[in-house]
Amino acid sequence: MLQRRPGNRVDRWENGRYLRVFETPAGRVLVAVQNLGSVSAPALRCAFPAGATGAERREVVPAVRRALGLDLDPAPLEQARCSHPALAAATAGLRGMRPPRFGGLFEAFAGVVPFQQVSIDAGIAIVGRLVERFGTCLTHDGGRYYAFPTAERVADARLDRLRACGLSARKAETLRALARLVAAGEVSEAGLEALPSTEAIAVLCELPGIGPWSAALVLLRGLGRLDVFPPGDVGARRALRALLDLAADADVEAVMERFGALRGYVYFCGLGSALLRRGLIEPSA
Repeated sequence: MLQRRPGNRVDRWENGRYLRVFETPAGRVLVAVQNLGSVSAPALRCAFPAGATGAERREVVPAVRRALGLDLDPAPLEQARCSHPALAAATAGLRGMRPPRFGGLFEAFAGVVPFQQVSIDAGIAIVGRLVERFGTCLTHDGGRYYAFPTAERVADARLDRLRACGLSARKAETLRALARLVAAGEVSEAGLEALPSTEAIAVLCELPGIGPWSAALVLLRGLGRLDVFPPGDVGARRALRALLDLAADADVEAVMERFGALRGYVYFCGLGSALLRRGLIEPSA
């Protein structure tokens, strides 16, 4: 679910393991996570390369838990998935899924802005180039693994270098402006966490280049606000009409209200089902 496409430079899925380089106050560290249990009784093991310090290991574990949604109670999620017969049938292969999260607030912005009014594949390609040009890289067993670029690195970037990644002039300016706000602490995850979702969306919509759709995705995929559903998301509407067997003219946002505080989880069900249909992820055993 985190990788979405094989070309993802940051979230890697190799030989049944999730691999990622995390930036921590103690340094960069590569983590490999493997499930040694089952969907019903997961037992995750974090493996670190030789030489990883105790401080690095302690710092990275909370980041791994965040990325994989491990602190979410799976019971309400499963109840929501099974509450609609069509949804339960269409998402059987997603049993056990917990909504993942971006690594931080700037990563959330950078995981949303490039996708504005372009296809998912085009957005992923742009983000991949951003990662290669502005992220740091580690080598391990002959492979290259990238950390997501920091806000500070992008804040100092020239606009022409950002545009060379495939961003339009406006998006390049937006992303650099957001990076500068995050780097300066003028907008922070802690500040948004303290607000109800409606107020947090209002705050985000005051930032450059951020509208209701982008704000909702930042909250949903960056802060884990499952009570949020991105308004006007064409792809999500299409996927959910198929999942819930809705008429072509059905008001998807109104239907989402039935799921209350877990409407965002249903968004992930739509995303996951699309990935399953394309063979980009494997169904739960």
